[in-house]
Amino acid sequence: MVTDSLDIPLVRAPGERRLYSWAAAIGLLVVFAGFAPTYYLKHVIGGAPDLDGLRMIHGAVMTTWFTLFLVQARLVAAGRTDIHRQLGTAGIVVAALVVGMGMSLAIASVRSGTSPIPGIPPLVFLVMPVGEMFVFTVLFSAAIALRRRSAWHKRLMLLGTLAMVTPAVARLPFEFLRAGGPPAFFAVTDLIILGCIAFDTARNRRVHPAFVAGLAFVVVAQLGRLPLSQTGAWMSFAKWLVG
Repeated sequence: MVTDSLDIPLVRAPGERRLYSWAAAIGLLVVFAGFAPTYYLKHVIGGAPDLDGLRMIHGAVMTTWFTLFLVQARLVAAGRTDIHRQLGTAGIVVAALVVGMGMSLAIASVRSGTSPIPGIPPLVFLVMPVGEMFVFTVLFSAAIALRRRSAWHKRLMLLGTLAMVTPAVARLPFEFLRAGGPPAFFAVTDLIILGCIAFDTARNRRVHPAFVAGLAFVVVAQLGRLPLSQTGAWMSFAKWLVG
């Protein structure tokens, strides 16, 4: 990517492009680790229940997105921005599938009376996947709108992608995560994001405003989800959404 003239002047620090490759690889690794027992390696490990078609497709779509993000990062790092731009259209299609399948699975889970966290009613838990898809949609849409301002585009795309690792974090085999519940899941996600921001800031000797605005949006959306789920307005919306 070439920094657009509308960006704040910035000399790209050596190694900056590697950040996006490493971040993409870490995101893909977290997703694999979290869903290995129930999706990627379920036939190897055994013991996991069979998945229906909707969950299989959802898993394939999410895997495709994280893989595509890694491929796009590597293309830019290799200087092949021509191919990166050509794959941009495919990225928009996959992003639409991510949101569509994410919402479909969330609604189907509520209709079946399923909640991944014991003690949290399905309609209340619905705020988690809906919030995740909302955050991704906003950040991805902003990244596409600012695609000619590459410094903003790539950082917003990074935030939108990493913000979706929370469900995988929740499935990592660590007791402290299970005990901490959603706040702990969000904290680990935010630590991954903060690590990327810290690296980028150290390289460029300033924190980019895209990271400031994007992370603030992610955190506010995280903090607001649980209180929102306790309101009558949310319950009315959730019942309407599930139909």
